[in-house]
Amino acid sequence: MPIATVDPATGETLETFEPLPPAEIERRLAAADTARARYRTSGFAERALLLNRAADLLEEDAPDIARTMTTEMGKPVKAAEAEAAKCVKTMRWYARHAEELLADERPAQADVADSGAARAAVHYRPLGVVLAVMPWNFPLWQVVRFAAPALMAGNVALLKHASNVPRTALYLQDLFGRAGYPEGCFQTLLIGSDAVESVLRDRRVAAATLTGSEPAGRSVASVAGDEIKKTVLELGGSDPYIVLSSADVERAAKTAVTARVQNNGQSCIAAKRFIVHADVYDAFRDRFVAGMRELTVGDPMNEDTDVGPLSSERGRADLEELVEDALNRGATALCGGQRPKEQERGWYYSPTVLTDVTPQMRIHREETFGPVATLYRVEDLDEALELANDTPFGLSSNVWTRDDAEIARCVRDLQAGGVFFNGMTASHPGLPFGGVKRSGYGRELSGHGIREFCNATTVWYGSAG
Repeated sequence: MPIATVDPATGETLETFEPLPPAEIERRLAAADTARARYRTSGFAERALLLNRAADLLEEDAPDIARTMTTEMGKPVKAAEAEAAKCVKTMRWYARHAEELLADERPAQADVADSGAARAAVHYRPLGVVLAVMPWNFPLWQVVRFAAPALMAGNVALLKHASNVPRTALYLQDLFGRAGYPEGCFQTLLIGSDAVESVLRDRRVAAATLTGSEPAGRSVASVAGDEIKKTVLELGGSDPYIVLSSADVERAAKTAVTARVQNNGQSCIAAKRFIVHADVYDAFRDRFVAGMRELTVGDPMNEDTDVGPLSSERGRADLEELVEDALNRGATALCGGQRPKEQERGWYYSPTVLTDVTPQMRIHREETFGPVATLYRVEDLDEALELANDTPFGLSSNVWTRDDAEIARCVRDLQAGGVFFNGMTASHPGLPFGGVKRSGYGRELSGHGIREFCNATTVWYGSAG
């Protein structure tokens, strides 16, 4: 895939970039290694000052970088502006909390004495150079939610961004440079996927994090495993959205529309499979379908647009194949199911709700990356949980209920990295984020995320005499 900015609203190639030659990749690896040696000894106050400067600059740049993101991958510009604001919030959160999150831990005195020590502690120390392989769907947020904690922990970063968001990738390098970070602390590598393995195998790279597809995750995990290097993977999701009989159906249906089409439906944590109790199924279905039909599909630079184009022609084709397979096997499209007729250019797809979905259809098992929802009727909670867990993924989940027993059951039995009740799944700097099964491993955000790329060092002190 060429490294290029291609406007998905028109299909026009706006700019192409040459991949970095081997000599320049080597120069940047050397710069990262040099920065690592110095930056790891910096204090939290210095790191916080730098990260707050970056946050201030990003806040000023938000309107411009939002338009860049929209141009490169098609999200509505109002959503791009919200993404930039979320990044600013997260940077400031880590600047404020990192020191306490990485404070030395003191084991219980009884355990210290039992070990024969006079005293003991656990110190969190940075691993060093971390390679981040990041996706296009949240081109700013996915990077910042890694970079903010990693830099506050004393690590340095190399970014291999998706090949269709090069302008955003270069902006990020410029942002941290303008904030005053030492040279080599954050660098963008404009390279193709074929160059990732050699970078990851380089002795100066200590660890890697990847957000992306399952095949990409397998590839990075395989190389890192061969090199015995730490990885964090956040892969796909096919999140269930369960509506039980006691739910506030009107709120559940309204939220369901946003939960499915956020980011043009191209989000790993977007609700994708809507599993509704028979007692409220008809009411939910009617409200949900009406809400999907009312969405405005169009130019993502227009503030009134709800759903813009998909990021690529290939992405739309993949989505169309899933929908056509389902329709050919007996599914029913309650709305959508095709390209919008009014959009002659660009990679648009109509908001779609499919029902009568069966396990024989690809869409039942595969992730839909676009504004397409599958709708299921169930008779009870047991059936809802069985269907919700009938997926290779386990990123997050949504449940709508007012019943405490049902809440407890869902917390216990849903196979997911998160369970969100009576609201939409979202990430927050103070809460850990990640999945199970083929959705990956490890956690981002919160204290869990900042410690992923730290060496938890046990320090034991014997008696001095």
